[in-house]
Formats: sequence, C-alpha cells, structure tokens
Amino acid sequence: MSFRPTFLPLLNAPQLGQLLVSTRRRQKLTQAAVASRVGLSQNRVSHLERHADEISVKQLLSWCSALELELQLGEKDATAANSSAEW
Repeated sequence: MSFRPTFLPLLNAPQLGQLLVSTRRRQKLTQAAVASRVGLSQNRVSHLERHADEISVKQLLSWCSALELELQLGEKDATAANSSAEW
C-alpha cells in the first residue's frame, strides 16, 4: 500500500497547532524531540502548539522540516472553498 500525501487547507491558527500536534504524535515524537530539532525549548514548543498564531515564519519552516511536512501556498480554489467545511 503506497502512501499518498494529504493536503489540507489551514483556515486559522488553531488548525495549524492541531496539525503540528497530530503529526508529532503520529511520528511518536515528544515535544522535547521536536524542540531539539527546531532549536527551541520544550516549554516553547508546548506553548506554540497551543498558540500557533505566535509561530514565526522561520520557526514554521524549521518545524515543517523537522516533521517532514511540506508547506504549500496558493490561491484559493473557489469551488473547493464552497464545498469544504472547516475541520
């Protein structure tokens, strides 16, 4: 069975925090392990998972690299925006 990446639109900061937490847990990583990879303290990782609106672009890119996430930006698809609900 091959793995197909799933791309989800992020509509708000709490969704980003949820994505970071769920990915970390799925990969069986602790906050301390992510902190070490990203160059932050475990307390800061905990805080940013709950307050993702405070993550800098530099931190987000580093975090994506640490969790093997791909960050994509693009214009909203008008048809998808009308048919998809918030998660």
